[in-house]
Amino acid sequence: MKNIALLLFAFSLVSCNGTGQTTPKPKNTMNDSNKVVKTEEEWKKILSPEQYTVLREKGTEMPYSGKYYLHTEKGMYVCAGCHAELFKSDTKFDAGCGWPSFSDVVDSTKVVYTKDKSHGMIRTEITCAKCGGHLGHVFDDGPTPTGLRYCINSASIDFKK
Repeated sequence: MKNIALLLFAFSLVSCNGTGQTTPKPKNTMNDSNKVVKTEEEWKKILSPEQYTVLREKGTEMPYSGKYYLHTEKGMYVCAGCHAELFKSDTKFDAGCGWPSFSDVVDSTKVVYTKDKSHGMIRTEITCAKCGGHLGHVFDDGPTPTGLRYCINSASIDFKK
């Protein structure tokens, strides 16, 4: 059973890797006085172990397991580390990849785009501009009007009605 779960996880990573690197949007313009800076020990005290693994160590939750994957309430998705507003619920869609997917961010200055060559893929990682937490990746296979798919770990976000 464990082997089946690992195969499903590997397949989901491949299906969520996109066809190439997304053209990054402008870099963060948030000034340093708005940034959240904590020691790793402070992060460990305020985040759950899963949130810490994803946000601070660039981990990934198992596909189809996150609490926001099938979530449909109206509201705002915020960074679980610092509560910066990131995604409106009306930009959320089911990409079928196992993670919550959004077609756009609230404001392009809320995230930082970085080329990620890990796991044998070329992707664009997105991190929270305010606290530096790993959110997920963005791909260029999303719906109109943006054509983007922000593939986000549920552990990296919270929800506000």
